[in-house]
Amino acid sequence: MDWQDIYQSRICGADEAVRLIKSGDRVVMAHAVGEPPALVEAMVNNAEAYRGVEICHMISVGSGAYSDVKYKDNFTFNAMFTSANTRKSIAEGHGQFTPVFFHEIPGYFRKGILPIDVFLLQVTPPDKHGYCCVGVSSDYTIQGAKSATIVLAQINDRLPVVYGDTFLHVSEIDRFVVRSEPPAEAPPAAVNDAARKISEFCVDLIEDESTLQIGIGAIPEAITAGLIRKRDLGIHSELVTDTLVDLYEAGVVTNRKKSLDNGKMVSTFLMGTKKLYDFAERNPAVLLRTVDYVNNPMIVAQCNRMVSINSGIEVDFMGQVVSDSIGVRQFSGVGGQVDFIRGTSMSLDGLGKSIIALPSAATLRDGAFVSKITPYIAHGAAVTTSRNDVDIIVTEYGVARLKGKTLRQRARSLIAIAHPDFRDGLAAEFEERFGVSYRPGAG
Repeated sequence: MDWQDIYQSRICGADEAVRLIKSGDRVVMAHAVGEPPALVEAMVNNAEAYRGVEICHMISVGSGAYSDVKYKDNFTFNAMFTSANTRKSIAEGHGQFTPVFFHEIPGYFRKGILPIDVFLLQVTPPDKHGYCCVGVSSDYTIQGAKSATIVLAQINDRLPVVYGDTFLHVSEIDRFVVRSEPPAEAPPAAVNDAARKISEFCVDLIEDESTLQIGIGAIPEAITAGLIRKRDLGIHSELVTDTLVDLYEAGVVTNRKKSLDNGKMVSTFLMGTKKLYDFAERNPAVLLRTVDYVNNPMIVAQCNRMVSINSGIEVDFMGQVVSDSIGVRQFSGVGGQVDFIRGTSMSLDGLGKSIIALPSAATLRDGAFVSKITPYIAHGAAVTTSRNDVDIIVTEYGVARLKGKTLRQRARSLIAIAHPDFRDGLAAEFEERFGVSYRPGAG
């Protein structure tokens, strides 16, 4: 059968498409901006037809309505990463969380560790050869579509065509729902004084010709602005945002000194504004690869002068970093933090650096002002980056290099970059814990 015939025979309305979902199915959604709004809305509208449907994904940019308690008999949310729109369900007990390194997710699908009944995604209209592009999310999206029993796709002609591991043939998709709409946007975060100070320390740690992995938020925004004075930077990052486009257009990011994928800005998903999506559209300089390539520590290790920059919620005296939970409350997920930290540690050129950049303190919702440098992690919190993996910690008060340091040396280094309001209390905790007086810089 000709591909056009296959395509035309599989076009239907969203309500009809989601009837292929059955009670008890595991439904996995494409990642981040790849989430198909038309299909998700139709699935939620059809909630009464389902019992015990498991909804599984990482970042969601939609409403997350299926995770509301009123649908607890219809849907169970199973997070591999959770955001503001879904984390409440986990706290309430009708949602669940599955710990996983980002780079391992496609393998979970392939091996049947997390088998998929139905996969939902968003794609471009087919090209003249019958191939649709997933546009903004290769990550686990491509493997999810290939591993699922049923694949439902929203055809969106406003999704950019981006080169790389991004194409599916129409024969690999069971139903097409046509709805045109702009891809979801994530505007740049506002930058505060603490983020600017942190960025200054981070920028000083980044050499010309480095290859970068950097995320989203106020600190990454400030860092990328500070990188304007650098030369010949490369990008090998799970995520590309608007600010990296600015660096590319300024001639700072050239990718021409990269040891791997030379000349290419490599990422596994895009999340930004129309500016980013227009930049990536059919741009040979942008290459989306699946996450089991981009985030694979053995691949990251091949990148020259690799620098990974991530964040955390708290760091204890031993250097343990908590980035995805607040006490017993699940806040986000591991994502690619450990993937890149281990990859930079394994760097073949021996020049890799991994940075955890975070404010020294935070004001909680109840108004309490708390230190993010702490003697012990909070009760029930999960360690994201272990004390054996951690490398460099940066706050607005300085840099603590932890590799090769004893526990006492680590604690002293971290107290030195803690918020001044908490240093005396931390010093007292140090003396109680280690049984020696606190002297900055001592062994």
